[in-house]
Amino acid sequence: MATSSLQGTACSSVVTAAESCGSIITAPLARPVSADDPCPSTDPVVCRIRVLPMDEKVEAQRTRMQYHGLLEDMRRTEANMREAGFTDEEIARELVDMRNQAKEITRAGMSPEEVRILEERNLAKYGNPLGPTADQLYAKYGSWQKVIDASMRTSYAVDRELSLECRPCPA
Repeated sequence: MATSSLQGTACSSVVTAAESCGSIITAPLARPVSADDPCPSTDPVVCRIRVLPMDEKVEAQRTRMQYHGLLEDMRRTEANMREAGFTDEEIARELVDMRNQAKEITRAGMSPEEVRILEERNLAKYGNPLGPTADQLYAKYGSWQKVIDASMRTSYAVDRELSLECRPCPA
């Protein structure tokens, strides 16, 4: 199954708080804090977002919403693959590839500094700038269904820092 379908995806799942699914803005973005303020998070991405100037925070929020839209594409792909009779392993491998492609697409709109921070974190944690492979996730979780679930999770801490919530839409 080709993953190139992610290339032209718009964030069609962006919704308002009154709707039930998609990328939901939960509150106004927090004003930037001083770089000298201690960061309460262990996630360097969250710490970086906290100090961004407001225009860059707005752009980061838009980028994150686009990423959420790409995750919705993955949910639809899972449903289509299940309907077509693919195994959990085949679905998991496709979705991990799609997630990595979604990261590449999303990072294309980021500054080199933002991309560097994300890639350094992933290199240190997984040995891969885009994150874990399907096999690494299988070794961690022990089942392909859990790999499928993990491939479509989003970082609660990053979403919260960008005043977002990602609610899965029905496939």
